Amino acid sequence: MNITLRQLKIFAAVAKNNSFTRAAEELNLTQPAVSMQVKQLEDQAGIPLFEQVGKKIFLTEAGEEVLHYSRAVAGQLDEMASTLNSLKGLAGGRLRIAIVATANYFAPRLLGAFGKLFPGIGISLDVHNRQSLLDRLKDNDVDMAIMGRAPADLELEAESFMENPLVIIAPPDHRLAGEADIPLKRLEEEVFLARESGSGTRKAMEEFFDQHGITIANGMEVSSVEAIKQCVQAGLGLGLMSRDAIRMELTLGSLVVLDVSRFPIMRHWFLVHRKSKRLSAPAEAFKRFVLANTTPS
Repeated sequence: MNITLRQLKIFAAVAKNNSFTRAAEELNLTQPAVSMQVKQLEDQAGIPLFEQVGKKIFLTEAGEEVLHYSRAVAGQLDEMASTLNSLKGLAGGRLRIAIVATANYFAPRLLGAFGKLFPGIGISLDVHNRQSLLDRLKDNDVDMAIMGRAPADLELEAESFMENPLVIIAPPDHRLAGEADIPLKRLEEEVFLARESGSGTRKAMEEFFDQHGITIANGMEVSSVEAIKQCVQAGLGLGLMSRDAIRMELTLGSLVVLDVSRFPIMRHWFLVHRKSKRLSAPAEAFKRFVLANTTPS
């Protein structure tokens, strides 16, 4: 079926006026041109859309259905035009971003700089653990996410934009602080604080130690980055964390990074969205902005 917008527009005008002549006048067309377009539409439909009773024309049942859909199409076109007008020059629209908890230490700076360039765009930011964020992506509740490695079994498009080194942190008075090239095996004598199940950092830690045959003693399970930092400072164990999350503590000297062999674990930050999702103009603009203003490996 090859129905055109022009045919639907002319058909709707005839239906509104109950007259080919008045529809032609409204559209500044000749009556034969109007009649030809309606005839072509009926040929495509394979069924009459109008019936004539005396000198008057009326919609058939099929014609009523076509009118319903033609109005819906016209409404969608009007909505599209309105949206495009509001987004010309990215003067409007909304950006929905979800990030994993650790990205909270740098993502707001990116969003702030982006917002200064496009002040008319409304931005919403949600912070989740890895599994919750993946659920949001699957449910199409967000335009885009910032996270670590995306799982291969989901239909996601992921683009790396920045390195994410994972380091082992300790209080400054820890017995290993200041030592150089600490052997991995030495870590089996230490207690590690772990993020909650579903955390990308915990998954990275478990995979790394499994690959290298290291068995570590798990201490408390802690559900937030800030809580882990406080627990490490209190001497409750070592932690594995993104370097992005501890910049302030390193400057203040309240935490140190241990010099452990084979560390840091080099991960990357990704911009992630569903493959089937057509990104909005604000989301496309944000993606271009991030890729242009960060340094991938």
